Amino acid sequence: MERRPALGKTILSGGRSLAATLEHFRFSLYDKHVVTEEQVQQWADEARAGYDVEELKRRGRGRPGRGAEPMQVVAVRLTTEELDSLDATAAKNDMSRSEAIRAALAHLGA
Repeated sequence: MERRPALGKTILSGGRSLAATLEHFRFSLYDKHVVTEEQVQQWADEARAGYDVEELKRRGRGRPGRGAEPMQVVAVRLTTEELDSLDATAAKNDMSRSEAIRAALAHLGA
């Protein structure tokens, strides 16, 4: 069985070891995008400069509200054909699935 060199001993083109190359990057487990040292430095500089607390509070958290009262989540079972029809109608009207369902319900109730 062939033995491979240890991670720190694998040399890439340019003369750097694989370990040294990987140490140059930081990996985020949340979005699987590579975060470079430069990006980390930008974030650190931004944090040191401070944030406008009122602006952060004004933005709010979570999804934007649709009304004064909390909305209810309703599960609905649809056949593949019904779902395809819903998606086609939503796409044709530049709407999300939820928007299309709400529009259909509003039309039904009118």
